[in-house]
Amino acid sequence: MNFETQQHITIENVLSQARILIPYNEARILLQSVLKINHAYIIAHPDQNLIPILIHTFELLVNRRTSGEPIAYILGECEFYSIKFKVTPSVLIPRPETELLVDLALEKISLDMPCEILDLGTGSGAIAITIAKHRALSNVTAADNSVDAIAIAKINAEYLSANNVHVIKSDWFGELTRKRFDFIISNPPYIALDDPHLNQEDLRFEPELALIAGRDGMDCIQTIISSAISYLNVGGWLLLEHGYNQAKISKQLLKEAGFSNIFSRSDLAGISRVSGGRYGKVAQQNNISGEMNHNDNYTIRVITGIDDGDDEDDEGVLVGNPSLSKELTVEFVEPPPREKEELVIVSKIDVKD
Repeated sequence: MNFETQQHITIENVLSQARILIPYNEARILLQSVLKINHAYIIAHPDQNLIPILIHTFELLVNRRTSGEPIAYILGECEFYSIKFKVTPSVLIPRPETELLVDLALEKISLDMPCEILDLGTGSGAIAITIAKHRALSNVTAADNSVDAIAIAKINAEYLSANNVHVIKSDWFGELTRKRFDFIISNPPYIALDDPHLNQEDLRFEPELALIAGRDGMDCIQTIISSAISYLNVGGWLLLEHGYNQAKISKQLLKEAGFSNIFSRSDLAGISRVSGGRYGKVAQQNNISGEMNHNDNYTIRVITGIDDGDDEDDEGVLVGNPSLSKELTVEFVEPPPREKEELVIVSKIDVKD
């Protein structure tokens, strides 16, 4: 970009020069940041003259982008789920395809009941904070092993007033002993060590710790799946983002670990992006009337309660010998063995008149 021969340099002039080097939309976003204006202002005032210091600042940002540095790192922020998050080169840049992971979590998390949620490898905190903002009764633990990432996640949680988010340092489940969750959600590293994409575009600037997971990209996913049951409540869900070719092996690992209701979902590009499963398998379906008897081998616990006629799930807890005034149709879920097994009702209970 060369403006030395021009006396009056306008918004239109600098954008015309910059679009030779980078896409117009990127140039516009960078100029908006420098001038602290919005898109509408640029459209309305293309002939506004710019002072030299602002032109120089804009040129520096364009040069950084020309070298390949991601826009998000240049600006220090990134939009995810219509929320702006602070980001630095210490954290992965939140991507649109990861919004699918949040969508699937929000489909399953009740609006009306408290819920314990764990976000593993939280990075900027985008997933944890987004879920927390949409499910105010939930308690979200956001864990990461990077001190720098924890600092950014805490800044975002405070800046966005996500008071139900607790950010901690933990190497996966390492600092979470004796803690159980209703949902474990993660966008872990899943790129193979020799993947050529690591040397292309934005990935060149992002932290390797948040990208690479061993020779086949599965190290972190395997660790999470193999350990998750020890940290899930019965009936709890594990949801994971993964690479385009990792759905099949992820589902197999979930099955081997004892999960049920195993699924995969594709993103808007048609790429299988998220897999998950529920802790516990359907054991039987019974009609129960009168009194529900305590079973010597199980603790009977209801986690979705009596239907009151609306479209929302109604939740409650019944332990021991609860009296039931009406006949109920229930679905039992039997988890893999623990020291003390639990038999848990996880489906909606329909009252029969």
